[in-house]
Amino acid sequence: MIEVRNLTKSYGGVKGVKAVDNISFTVEKGEILGFLGPNGAGKTTTMNILSGYISSSSGSAILGGIDVLEEPIAAKRNIGYLPENPPLYLDMTVDEYLRFVYELKKSKLPRNTHLNEICELVKITDMRKRLIRNLSKGYRQRVGLAQALVGNPAILILDEPTSGLDPKQIIEIRTLIKKLGENHTVILSSHILPEIQAVCDKIVIINKGKIAADATATKLSEGFSSKHRLVVEVKENLEEAIKQIEKIKGIKSVTSEVTLEEIFLKLTAGEDY
Repeated sequence: MIEVRNLTKSYGGVKGVKAVDNISFTVEKGEILGFLGPNGAGKTTTMNILSGYISSSSGSAILGGIDVLEEPIAAKRNIGYLPENPPLYLDMTVDEYLRFVYELKKSKLPRNTHLNEICELVKITDMRKRLIRNLSKGYRQRVGLAQALVGNPAILILDEPTSGLDPKQIIEIRTLIKKLGENHTVILSSHILPEIQAVCDKIVIINKGKIAADATATKLSEGFSSKHRLVVEVKENLEEAIKQIEKIKGIKSVTSEVTLEEIFLKLTAGEDY
């Protein structure tokens, strides 16, 4: 369904910065792929290229058999895109906005039935007559997902879809994405490891514009080094805990104040931790 080949995006000419550096990966039909990496790793740039928002410096992106660079309009008919900041018109009601998006995408589906189904799916039916500016962050994100679903695209590209949401909203959006994966091919970007693990069938880890790993979460874990590592959560007296751990025979090193995401990126990149 999606095939990315040797994709590169440079800024500043030949000697400029490579935001994306010769990456390749595939996403099968009906698969949810998690795009994981720290902020600035190249996730958003890659997704902007796949959505046709910007062009690549070299390489290709094939979506549903169509090259997004050679036939951008045809490729975009297969894509529903949710940027990190949803493209909402705050002075419109939810209903007005979705009708506007329907016309913009030139959808041929029965308008009222189609929009009713989308609103029911993302649970915004009760919000349809409200101005978007008066909605909470969580409901705005749902409206953003709704616009991505207009036209029933085969591919959904979701950039940090839970950014800025509270824990309850995050769980709701994750559940919704899993449901969407039943009928769509989904690419989901995040810098939060538990989110990717909870939702995705496959994980691509990107760091400094390069792919560090590409596999299922299980296979990535199996590929870790056989060296023993122990992760300990210390709630108080961190310095004393480190001193005591360092005294244990066989301990090579102790590293403090790292997140699980940072550990995961180190391990999958083949680095010692």
